[in-house]
Amino acid sequence: MPEETTGRRALIVRGGWDGHHPVEATELFIPFLQEHGFEVRVEESPAVYADAEAMAATDLIVQSNTMNTIERDELIGLRTAIENGTGMAGWHGGIADSYRNSSDYLQLIGGQFATHPGRHPEERPGDERDNYLPYTVELTDLGRSHEIMAGLDDFELNTEQYWVLHDDLIDVLATTTHPTQPYHPWHRPLTSPAVWTRLWGKGRIFVATPGHSLDVLQDPNVRTIIERGMLWAAR
Repeated sequence: MPEETTGRRALIVRGGWDGHHPVEATELFIPFLQEHGFEVRVEESPAVYADAEAMAATDLIVQSNTMNTIERDELIGLRTAIENGTGMAGWHGGIADSYRNSSDYLQLIGGQFATHPGRHPEERPGDERDNYLPYTVELTDLGRSHEIMAGLDDFELNTEQYWVLHDDLIDVLATTTHPTQPYHPWHRPLTSPAVWTRLWGKGRIFVATPGHSLDVLQDPNVRTIIERGMLWAAR
């Protein structure tokens, strides 16, 4: 049977640090978007954000672009589109550690990656696994009543655990808590948002912090949350 057509357009913007596999990661979700009636356009840089006509016609931005930079006209175009109703969704550093050169981008997203605490120094193999920790993603009361998290419960992951700096204009659907350890300098546990939404003008923004690697993105809980988050955010 032919795919249902809704006439909606999704724009995938990917790039930046290769360690987050921006091409492979976004390819995981393109069939899902197409199955839900989106025409999908893929761009390898944020330059498209400066194209006002293209952005006005976009119903959903899916961004996977870690540790990159954004030009002023691109940032203005992105913010204008979202304020006018374009949705934005993303995971991990592709949205929460994207454009460190722009405080206006950080304000737009509402949460910014600060660090991912490491394992015990004697347990670090000297590669990306140094920062892989077992941790729990815990749903908030709001999360348990939200359509993105419907039917889900707290779940475990073993991957990077994001420490996020954030403001109070985000609606937190799930959290994760960083414990105290004798080899870390903080003195009490700290809870960070792990999944959140944000209303910005007429637009919706969705962020999930899990998603460092392809296996995490394919975890049934993580994948379900991201897929639902994209649909929730879309115009």
